Amino acid sequence: MPGSTTLGPGHGVDAIEHSDAQRLASVMKELHRLLVAAGPDRITDPQVAELCGGEAHRREEFTDWVDRVAHQLEKAVSR
Repeated sequence: MPGSTTLGPGHGVDAIEHSDAQRLASVMKELHRLLVAAGPDRITDPQVAELCGGEAHRREEFTDWVDRVAHQLEKAVSR
């Protein structure tokens, strides 16, 4: 579909609108910033645990994943 970014697990492919992919990239970048920030803007460990299904020890893994997805989305929408 022109003007879209494809996402899929390898079996099937779903598409989202280009503008939605841009917005999602922005959200992921901001989420990453809040995960690595110092001070009152930082997402707390209990909040990260909630985002990770109750597993607080996954903060670093989650932060890395958010950063990787943000960069992949940015790359996809810049084409």
